Amino acid sequence: MTQKPKEETKKNAQKQNDAQTQVAVRWDDSKMRSTYANVVNVSSTREEVTLLFGTNQGWQNGQRQLKVELSDRIVLNPYAAKRLSIMFNNVVREYEKRFGELPIEPLGRAAGNA
Repeated sequence: MTQKPKEETKKNAQKQNDAQTQVAVRWDDSKMRSTYANVVNVSSTREEVTLLFGTNQGWQNGQRQLKVELSDRIVLNPYAAKRLSIMFNNVVREYEKRFGELPIEPLGRAAGNA
C-alpha cells in the first residue's frame, strides 16, 4: 500500500472543505419589478451610498429647467457599492469591446448648459 505525500493529502482535504462550504445562491425574482431609468445620481455618507434613478421628462432642446421624475432609491453599504462599481466597470468594458466606445458629454452640455 502506497502513502500519498502529505502535501497532496492537504490539497485534497482543502478541496473537500471548500466544496462543503460553498453556498449556492438562488435568485428569487417573485417580488422584482423592472423600471427604466435614463438618469442616475449618487450621494454618500461614511456608512452608505445612495443611488437615485429616474427618467428625464424634458425632451426639448434649450429648456432652462430639466424635470427628472425619480422612481427608485437604492441604498448600499460601501462594500456592496464597491463590488457594484467593479461589476459595472466590467460590463461597460465588455460592451465597448463588442459595440464600440460610448462617448459621454460633459455634464453641463448634457443638461443643455453649453
